Amino acid sequence: MGIHTIKMPDIGEGIAEVELVEWHVQPGDSVTEDQLLADVMTDKATVQVPSPVHGKVVSLGGKVGEVMAVGSELIRLEVEGQGNAPASHAPVAVATAVPAASQAGEARHADTAFQTPIVPVALASAATATVAAAPVASQVQAKEQSRPAARPSGEKPMASPAVRRRAWDMGVDLQFVAGSGPAGRISHTDLDAYVAGTTMAPAAATRPAGYVARDGQEEIPVIGLRRKIAQKMQEAKRRIPHFTYVEEIDVTELEALRQRLNLRWGAQRGKLTILPLLARAMVLALREFPQINARYDDDNGVVTRYEAVHLGVAAQTDSGLMVPVLRHAEAHDLWSCAAEIRRLAEAARNASAGRDELTGSTITLTSLGALGGIVSTPVINHPEVAIVGVNRIVERPMVVGQAVVVRKMMNLSSSFDHRVVDGMHAAEFIQCIRGFLECPAMMFVE
Repeated sequence: MGIHTIKMPDIGEGIAEVELVEWHVQPGDSVTEDQLLADVMTDKATVQVPSPVHGKVVSLGGKVGEVMAVGSELIRLEVEGQGNAPASHAPVAVATAVPAASQAGEARHADTAFQTPIVPVALASAATATVAAAPVASQVQAKEQSRPAARPSGEKPMASPAVRRRAWDMGVDLQFVAGSGPAGRISHTDLDAYVAGTTMAPAAATRPAGYVARDGQEEIPVIGLRRKIAQKMQEAKRRIPHFTYVEEIDVTELEALRQRLNLRWGAQRGKLTILPLLARAMVLALREFPQINARYDDDNGVVTRYEAVHLGVAAQTDSGLMVPVLRHAEAHDLWSCAAEIRRLAEAARNASAGRDELTGSTITLTSLGALGGIVSTPVINHPEVAIVGVNRIVERPMVVGQAVVVRKMMNLSSSFDHRVVDGMHAAEFIQCIRGFLECPAMMFVE
């Protein structure tokens, strides 16, 4: 038998390190050729690492959430034959981890096997207190037979570990002890008063039945896609001086057009949402404001403007926010644009989107749909210089001419990189989009 070492593969594109996000095997498992061993992540693309050989897992090279260098040891397998590891890398028996305290205890036990055991002072005191409390326990238990519970059935008493330990030693059921502390917490004084047959005046009003204080907490490691999102958002806010411009838009005519198009063509071409219409308006507006369809390399001080509109469309997934890219949005009509947005969103949600589908955007469109709120402050997708945010559509009374009428209104909340985009140009860009959306026929006149 030999040892076969599998190293972290080179994902390509100059990537030097990746994050380990999931193990599919554990030490002792038998694996076959092409069986999945682990998932690793680079940027926002998850890559699965298969086994090139048959074997048995000897050890794992890292923990979930650990960032590992390309070429470092990922996993070690025991295989038939010589394997690819040097002879010095012989399989090592996997020992069960023993806490340091247990090891120290065993060592002390071995050294003092024939000596008189020494009882620590604290333990001796506790033992003495327990013996002294024994006569009290029988008295207290007798009293509890005639006393009503101090709280509703099922509501747990609140007390510190020290109070609980002392009550246990004294044979007191804390369910019968009224607490005078905050939220009904039981103190040593309450315990003494209970044993003496009196009760302390509560410092706060008793909680109504059904209201239970909760002290639980949960630590959740920030790993995988969630870590990438956190790093990217932090980098964007650290590097980019954001400013947000909000404009109100009357989308009554736009919604009427969308409904007519769906009624006429929905069955054959698929239903249209508002996103393809917004994408069309952005493509046309960017022709007049090319400085906004750009990426800023602030390390080298270079702004690159693009003729092609590679539109990032933010999509929420179970793992977090992802931004698949609609390439050459300027070359799509409404229905092909809608179909591509649906395809990309689905690929993002089921983690099948490739690296080229998640990178290279020149401007981003983000929307929370019906949850879009009134105003938002979207974070720019670095190194882009602008992001257009869509808020929800609401019906409101508006003055049109001399009459008050109900109109469908929507806000665009858009953020810009103030190093590259001046406030006036940002406002003119959004006003240009507004013009197309409020008079949608103009989007189809070349």
